[in-house]
Amino acid sequence: MRIETSKFCIRTWLASDAPSLHKHANNLNISKYLFDRFPYPYQLSDAEKFINSKLDQDPVVNFAIEINGEVAGGIGLELRQDVYRKTPLLGYWLSEQYWGEGIMPEAVKLVTAYAFDTLGMICIIANTFGNNPKSMKVLEKAGFVRQGIIKQCAIKYDEVFDEHVFALHRK
Repeated sequence: MRIETSKFCIRTWLASDAPSLHKHANNLNISKYLFDRFPYPYQLSDAEKFINSKLDQDPVVNFAIEINGEVAGGIGLELRQDVYRKTPLLGYWLSEQYWGEGIMPEAVKLVTAYAFDTLGMICIIANTFGNNPKSMKVLEKAGFVRQGIIKQCAIKYDEVFDEHVFALHRK
């Protein structure tokens, strides 16, 4: 899959993406807002391992964000099971050098449209740490609505945070 916009494209991962993924992902200011499974420092071997895990996706639910010929971010859906099988979790990150350019709200809109139209999802959930108001703004710009706050439930770098829960429903 490949979706082109005037600023970026969303596409499937390629093995050749590892060097640019490593370059843009190796940033504490990105890692501090993500799950621990997104390491810091982010090594080239982390990029290779991640990409290899995404090469044969079925269905495709995790995408590279390409800007100026380089992978400068990622966005994906984490499929769930049982009663949540049509309600995936959304996750994303973007290279710090592109923050504030309106890229991520547009990317979120594209991936959520794909989830509803192609995958038949009914609701998409996104969670952010309480210390990440920029990500909350991304979600709101993409049409997500805050559902609630789970107090003091996440630990990142030995600091405890609230988790803000957002949702977008198929129309």
